[in-house]
Amino acid sequence: MIALQALYRKKIEGWNEADGQKFAEPYSEDADFIGFDGTHLSGRCEIAEFHQMLFDKFLKGSLLIGKIKSIKFPIPNVAIIVAISGTIEANQTGINPERNSIHTIVAINHKDSKQWYFTAFQNTRATYMGRPEKTAQLTQEIEQLRKSG
Repeated sequence: MIALQALYRKKIEGWNEADGQKFAEPYSEDADFIGFDGTHLSGRCEIAEFHQMLFDKFLKGSLLIGKIKSIKFPIPNVAIIVAISGTIEANQTGINPERNSIHTIVAINHKDSKQWYFTAFQNTRATYMGRPEKTAQLTQEIEQLRKSG
């Protein structure tokens, strides 16, 4: 579990440093990455290149805050991870609730190297249709991460 937490932190650090390569390092060479808008990226290289473009243009100066909520091991070398994240946009002081997300991640451990990698990632915006209290609750939880981190 410590290794998976470290991978997730590395991804967050890569975002916050606006470094596409570092952001993509936790992903396997053949990973599938599905963005909040349905964008499908294939492989670490494409994930790095696409995110570097985002960091240089649309996400410039933004900060990502997130944490793993749960990890399940259906078999010893596969982990299913559920995480949450929020974004502080450039020149803003707080999290934008419209950008809160839930992540579903599949991680695999290559037995030969004993190294964990994310092999599938799904980012879903947490809009909680008709339940504004859930949006507020998630935003508050993410804000607490920022204050405690």
